This record gives sequence, structure tokens and C-alpha cells, in this order.
Amino acid sequence: MNISKINTNKIITIFLFSHFIIWILIPAITNDNLPLDTIEALAWGSNLDWGFNKHPPLSAFAVEIFYQIFGNKDWAYYLLSQIFVVISFFLVWEFSKDFIKKKIHSLIAVLLLEGIYFYNYTTPEFNVYVCELPFWTLTVLFCWRGFKNNQISDWLFFGLFAALGVLSHYLFIYLLIAIDVFFLYMILKKKINFKFLFSLIPFFLVLSPHLVWLVENDYTTITYGLHRTGTGDQIFLDHLIHPVKFLGKQIGILIPFFLMISFLVSRFKIKFNFKDKKLLFLLTINIIPIILIFFTSLLMGVKIRTMWMTPFYLFFGVLFIYIFQSQIKLIKIKGFTLLFLFLFIFSPFTYAYISITQTDKRTDYPGKKIAIEVQKSWDKKFNSNIRYVSGDEWTAGNLSYHLKSRPKWIGIKNEIKSKNILSIVDVFENNISEAVTKIGYFKVYGE
Repeated sequence: MNISKINTNKIITIFLFSHFIIWILIPAITNDNLPLDTIEALAWGSNLDWGFNKHPPLSAFAVEIFYQIFGNKDWAYYLLSQIFVVISFFLVWEFSKDFIKKKIHSLIAVLLLEGIYFYNYTTPEFNVYVCELPFWTLTVLFCWRGFKNNQISDWLFFGLFAALGVLSHYLFIYLLIAIDVFFLYMILKKKINFKFLFSLIPFFLVLSPHLVWLVENDYTTITYGLHRTGTGDQIFLDHLIHPVKFLGKQIGILIPFFLMISFLVSRFKIKFNFKDKKLLFLLTINIIPIILIFFTSLLMGVKIRTMWMTPFYLFFGVLFIYIFQSQIKLIKIKGFTLLFLFLFIFSPFTYAYISITQTDKRTDYPGKKIAIEVQKSWDKKFNSNIRYVSGDEWTAGNLSYHLKSRPKWIGIKNEIKSKNILSIVDVFENNISEAVTKIGYFKVYGE
């Protein structure tokens, strides 16, 4: 293979387009229903607010925009996910050009991400973690440009995208804390002036409605997040077991990534020049957030759920290529290419196989059929449209998504005063016990 003749722009375009198409088609063809987190976001989107019981609002805003455009077409939400993923890949490519001398190395830095299953196998499910991805990359990109060029416009964009990241998921704050460490270093070295403070203007302007909502709703999303970690039920061993499990899982997730690198770097000699601002920035955005997560688990004794780490590795390819770029032997690129192609094909094949052969997953839920039965029962009794649906996000969220009138989801505890009410008992009265077991409780309300 003649490396000098490789058209990196063409290859990155082919890769992005192929990834985009494959990961839209595979779930759209093999899944009968949207995944849990996507349905949850659609439930929230049907009744938009500045926050919800589990998460901040941006993922709900995103799916609701797509619902207004495409309606209840499942493929549209796989499309939405891949837009977020591919934009993130492209931004990593653009960012790498400031750090990596050779374009072929920048290309490798992006292709390495295919070795991390967060960026292929889990991406069909649009959720808060996928929602974070482009804002994570945009925040890092404009933060770097702010340091590099010190233009007010770059700092304003940095603040904007940082706020949108927090509105996607609160763990985005770990990236911002890491960046603050770099800010502090640059201030101490007197290598930055205070133009970066302009970033606070869009940051707090965009966040303020959610902060008001958070106070008015007794910090419910924060309470939920702490509950998910198991906070309050710890024993002493949890402070040791959970961090060790966390590290073990991260090593396991990164094995394919390191195998891909091993084909290009035969001897891993590391020499850190801590006067190198680019290296320090890359270490800051890649390593410090992971260290912070580890110490959160160590000090609080809490579980770190695997999916929470989804955006944390976006710039790992850039970091490792930057460190080892002088040791990369492109003569061995054939092995790297074969492993990349294997992973590129194996991930969607595995996803399709599991989706087809396992029939008890959330994506096998008969959401459309249940909605049809509910609509039939409603039409027999009432002439009005269904306006509201109560129940959990999954059961009621599916009805909100599939019913033709797009009723608003109002949660489990809320009740609507209405003469026109239909419950699961009315729809499945002949086999109510079986229906409740498989579906769950719901009520639908009309005008």
C-alpha cells in the first residue's frame, strides 16, 4: 500500500457516510420498537419542560423536533442518533488537525473510535449519552480555539456548547471541571488573559431556565442521579469494590482500541514534555474526567454505570496518536486496517443477530399493536381525540408516540379531570392480568 497516495479526505468521507447509513438501516430493519431511552425522551418531548424527573431537557427537545418533522417513523430517531455521532466524529477530525502533523495520523485517530463500542453498537438508542456527544466535542474544540486564538467569538461558542452539554447530561460537568484545571494552570503561568470570562455569559443565559426549574422541582434530577449510584446504602467495601469494578470495565471496553494501536506502534516509549501545552490540554480533557469519576466512586462508594462513560473517550484517539506519532510505523497499517474492517462489520452484524434472534427485548415490544387496540377501544366509546396518557415512561410513552393524536404524557401520579377516560381494564378486559404483566398500567384521557 502506497501511503503517500492515500486520499485521507476521501476515506474519512466514505467512513462517515458508511457508518451513518449502516447504523440507521440495521436497527430500522431489525427492531420492531424503539429502545427504552428513546421512548422515554419522546414521552418527555410530548409535554416539554425545562427538566424532567430523570434528566435535563435537551434530549427531549431533540426528539420532539424530529417528531414534529417525521412523526412516529422509527427510522427517524436512528437517523437522529447517527447525526449526533457522525458530527462528533467529524469534529474530532477537525480538532486533530491542530495536534497531529500528518493527515493519515488524524484519520487513524478517528478510525480508532470504531474500536470503542460506545460509538457503534450502543448508538442506535438515542439517549442523554448520545445527546452529549456533539456538545462534548464542540466544547473541547472551541475551548482549544479560545486558548489558541483568544477570540471573544470562540469563548462565546465555548460557553454556549458547554451549557448545551450540561443540558444533555449532568456528567458533562466532569469535563468542565477538567477544563477549569487547565484554566487555572494557564492563569498561574500567565499565558491567558481574562477574555475567557465571556464564556460565562452564554453559559448561564442558556442554563438559567433549567436552574430555575431545578429549584422549583426540589432538585429531582440530582436526587434521581444519586439514587442510580446507590448513594446512602454503602458499606466500607463499596469504596473499594466499585472503583475496582469501574476500572476493570473501562479496561475491557478499551481492549479493541489498544489492539488497533498495537498494530501501528511496536514499542511504546513515552516521554512527556510537560511544557508542551498541546499535550497538557489533551491529557486534561481525556484523563482528568476519568480520574474524577474514579475518585467519585472511591470516596462516595457509589456505582459508576458503564453507559455514563460514553463521551469520555471521544478524544482518546487524538491523545494516543499525538503521544506516539513519531513511533507509528505505517508499514504495518494493513493489520490495523483489517482489524478496523472486522470491527466495522462485526458490530452491526452482532447487533442485527441479537435483534433478530432474541425476542424478549424492549425493541420487540408490540407498541404499535397496543396503540391500535387502545385507539379501537377509544373510538367505540368516544368521538373525541385522545389528549393525555398517564403511566410510566415506557408503557404510556409508547402510547404517546404511536397514537395518531400524539397525546401528552403526564406521568404515573398525575390525573386529569375528564369525562372521557379509558384504562387498561377497558382495553384488555378479557385478559387483564396478562396484559398488566406484559404492558403495565395506563390511562388515556380525551377532551
